[in-house]
Amino acid sequence: MTTTSADPERPTTIAGQPRGLATLVGVGLWERFSFYGMQVVLLYYLFFSVTEGGLGLSQAEATSIVGAYGGLVYLSTVIGGWVADRLLGAERTLFYSAVLIMLGHVALAVIPGFTGVWVGLALLVVGSGGQVGNVTSSVGCLYGEEDRRRDNGFLLFYMGLNIGALAGPILTGLARTRLGFHYGFGIAAIGMAIGLFLLWRGRRHLGARGRTVPDPLPRSGALKAGAAAAGVVILVALGAVTGAVSVRHLATVITAVVLVVIIGYFATMLRSAKVSPAERRRVYALIPMFLVNCVFWALYQQQFTVVQIYAATRVDLHVLGFAMPPEFFNSAVPFFVILLTPLLVSLWSGAGSREPSTPVKFLTGIVLIGLSFLLFLPMAGSTGAVNPPLALAGILLVFTLAELFVSPVQLSLSTKLAPKAFQTQMVALLFLSTAAGSAASGALAGLYSPGRESAYFSILGGASLAAAALFALTIPWIRSMLGGAR
Repeated sequence: MTTTSADPERPTTIAGQPRGLATLVGVGLWERFSFYGMQVVLLYYLFFSVTEGGLGLSQAEATSIVGAYGGLVYLSTVIGGWVADRLLGAERTLFYSAVLIMLGHVALAVIPGFTGVWVGLALLVVGSGGQVGNVTSSVGCLYGEEDRRRDNGFLLFYMGLNIGALAGPILTGLARTRLGFHYGFGIAAIGMAIGLFLLWRGRRHLGARGRTVPDPLPRSGALKAGAAAAGVVILVALGAVTGAVSVRHLATVITAVVLVVIIGYFATMLRSAKVSPAERRRVYALIPMFLVNCVFWALYQQQFTVVQIYAATRVDLHVLGFAMPPEFFNSAVPFFVILLTPLLVSLWSGAGSREPSTPVKFLTGIVLIGLSFLLFLPMAGSTGAVNPPLALAGILLVFTLAELFVSPVQLSLSTKLAPKAFQTQMVALLFLSTAAGSAASGALAGLYSPGRESAYFSILGGASLAAAALFALTIPWIRSMLGGAR
């Protein structure tokens, strides 16, 4: 049975949430299924030897590509947000992006060798850039500014994402081990095709706000933007063709590019005449949270680089006579998210005014992710694949607890603090911290080896705790700048 809210523009499901949330949860679920399913197979495809079906790159080269890919995906959310805010609106941008994502997975599945990698990843970068920020912004468009359902709506949305992230690595991992790498990529393509179908069927439920263009661009501006985009593509192509940017240092270069974009984006937003003084104060308050978020993602995103290598080379994968694919560990975090999210929703709903503020949640997350790296230390120094799988699963549980205090809160925060003229672009700006962290995780992973485990995990864990201590000192100032926003 379906009920109706006081606002006729927002029909609600029996759970009390806007009807369009079900469509967006379905799209996000299958996009995450394809994204995580492909990404966990990608590292092994690059890293494994040719005789094992891979491309035979070194560890540093493989992790650099994976890190650079992750960084570029979230960097391109800026472009996706700009297209939505100035050209197409969030809903149309979301639909066209889903098409590109599906085509990217198809390319990886059917085109062999490095050609398939570069074509597939290029399509995925552009498509995911339009998808990630705009699906989040579309969820935010379902709620009014004072709608108290917003945070729980984002937690339900986030839970849907993790159902997809749970299933993706399991199915693609099984396909990879039983049939081959390209079948794993094919499973990801099928998942995104299902998501695209759900979006096509449910577009009418996303509301009028998602179909409007908040700040339409004049025709002359569109031509300049097109020329600038073409220039960037030409520069990247020249760098690849001439070898000016080596594969090994690709993640480092992307990290530097992201940092330049971050500085420029904050400067543009803070200087814009379209941003009110109250909105500007909130953007200033976002800066310390943004910086600590970069640190968080630099560690957390290593589940796709160092943790994957660790699972394949340092963990005994034989469980009850079954040789477990190492991709299964990438389903541990979403499994724990699904398990813990209802408890967290209940806890926060019951806390009322005692619910921790957003800065305190961020602080908790950065402390937990630092501790998770220190938990590797008791197993450091052993040789071979001897560590028990439950030990790594326990560390990933701490990863999950850290994520739940940062990631869904980040999604909700980005829509609460967004200046009206920068709605989707503010979401993209928050994802730039993930871009910086993802690229940095690939660069840092090149320094990992079993012989340097103690130093690697202790330095990164200690650096995270130091960043948490510095961030704690800024919380009183952040609260004063946010005013009534929590």
